[in-house]
Amino acid sequence: MVSVSINLGNRVFNGMPATALGELDWVKSGRSGPQGNCVEIAQLPTSREVAVRNSRHPEGPALIYTTAEIQALIQGVKDGDFDHLL
Repeated sequence: MVSVSINLGNRVFNGMPATALGELDWVKSGRSGPQGNCVEIAQLPTSREVAVRNSRHPEGPALIYTTAEIQALIQGVKDGDFDHLL
């Protein structure tokens, strides 16, 4: 499901340039290597949504998820649902 919200009057949508989201506190895993081989996440300030971007291309597209979607992803990772991808 694609999540769309309003952010300070501007449309926030999946695939928009991450730089168009303004200044966010992007966080990446402590397991990320020095080559930037990780994704970064940031809470959007005017909604309960979370943006995700590729740390190697911080100006590239951002995917926007609800907190419920991020919660399901994190629980799935903890449960080992995606271990077959490693």
